Amino acid sequence: MIVTANDIISTLLSMGDEWQRENLMRFFKTGKGEYGEGDRFIGIKVPDTRIVVKEAKLRVPLSEIDILLKSEWHEVRLCGFLLLVEEMKAALPKARQVPTANAERREEIAQFYLRHARRANNWDLVDMSCPKILGKWLLYPQADGNMPDRQVLYRLAASSNLWEQRIAMVTCWMLIRADQYDDTLRLATLLLPHPHDLIHKAVGWMLREVGKRDMPTLEAYLDEHAHEMHRTTLRYAIEKMDKDKRFYYMQ
Repeated sequence: MIVTANDIISTLLSMGDEWQRENLMRFFKTGKGEYGEGDRFIGIKVPDTRIVVKEAKLRVPLSEIDILLKSEWHEVRLCGFLLLVEEMKAALPKARQVPTANAERREEIAQFYLRHARRANNWDLVDMSCPKILGKWLLYPQADGNMPDRQVLYRLAASSNLWEQRIAMVTCWMLIRADQYDDTLRLATLLLPHPHDLIHKAVGWMLREVGKRDMPTLEAYLDEHAHEMHRTTLRYAIEKMDKDKRFYYMQ
């Protein structure tokens, strides 16, 4: 049975909590001049939103997810993105399938996500969606056997939109987990001069993830670039190092 956007929105609106709404508005910086200015919250914790997603997953057409992603409500957009994560998960090749299985569906989901990328207009929406949608898409071949073009990450990084820039960086998490680091390091270098704290944190976070899997690669990168990093980026990147190495790079 198909689940509509109106079904989901009605359910989420019925779950709102005023205290939680006020808390979320402060936490996600919705005040004037802040990065989440104007965002509206119903007042729902993420685990509760995930319950709604679990009940509706794979039964919500993309046309209905489109409505969710265009909502004024933060939690409704989150629900839409999490439903899209489930769609990509279902489109990945199963253990005994060829790698190109369901490639057209993965492409459709990825392109849909890219068209709606600016609706992921806070860091939680970005971080809970792009690795498992774009990141997974980039790791599997297209129908013709060629891999998806990773230039999409560089186009996002070159965007004037903060959220698209963060998507470019955080998508790399899945590439890192596949022991593919080159794009992460190139994108990190492109974004090092960025003025916003949310990009400083994203770059440092992804560099730390590289170090968790390949510390020599991270150290080689820091030897070349630590002197030009924002302090927040550097602190995030070296978090898993021992005390002496952290001290060395902070100096």
